[in-house]
Amino acid sequence: MQGTIVNVCSILIGSLIGGLLGKKLNQHYGQVAIQCMGIVALSLGMTWVTQNIPNSTKPLLFIISLVVGTLLGEVLQIDQRVEKLQVKFQKEDGAPNLIQGLTTAVLLFCIGTFSILGPINAALNQDYTLLYTNALLDGITCIIFGASYGFGIALSAVFLFVWQGSIYFLAQYIEPYMTTATFTELNIIGGILIVITGMNILGITKIRTLNSLPSIFISLLYMILFGA
Repeated sequence: MQGTIVNVCSILIGSLIGGLLGKKLNQHYGQVAIQCMGIVALSLGMTWVTQNIPNSTKPLLFIISLVVGTLLGEVLQIDQRVEKLQVKFQKEDGAPNLIQGLTTAVLLFCIGTFSILGPINAALNQDYTLLYTNALLDGITCIIFGASYGFGIALSAVFLFVWQGSIYFLAQYIEPYMTTATFTELNIIGGILIVITGMNILGITKIRTLNSLPSIFISLLYMILFGA
């Protein structure tokens, strides 16, 4: 759980700094910091993909999983539903709204490759790379959110702790199925989604990453049923 605790602390610290700075925060520097994290995400994802593809025993699985998973996400309209939920709490005059900020922060911090694969890797492999990277990104984001919405944005840390903590403890139940081959396939899918996330942060693409999240579970389900 140490990775999740670090992630929670980064949100609390970021919210505190942002709340104290308020309107004094130069948004330009915040955007530059987020862009740097986009480069980190892009580099990390590419590393995962290039390291794991040569070790894959099922080289077509990640392609099939991505196609099927993304189509499923499009049918379920995951990304679109998240956007509608954010807009629902937005004030008509565009003024900062704490509920809107919390909704955006919780969705941003909890629904993504880092917050799903991170706790699993931490629980089963004691690998905290994703969670620490996520902590840096969330902390920087919270500085900006805190400046706009105030200290209340720190409440998002509670939701993140429950979300990542639940995944962390549930991971023990799938441990018997988490072979080296299974992790290889998940890391390929996860790496690709992290690359896309990095590209979106940098403004290179506008791919609906959330709609591709089912790919992770399709790959995992296949490996549990047929991959041993």
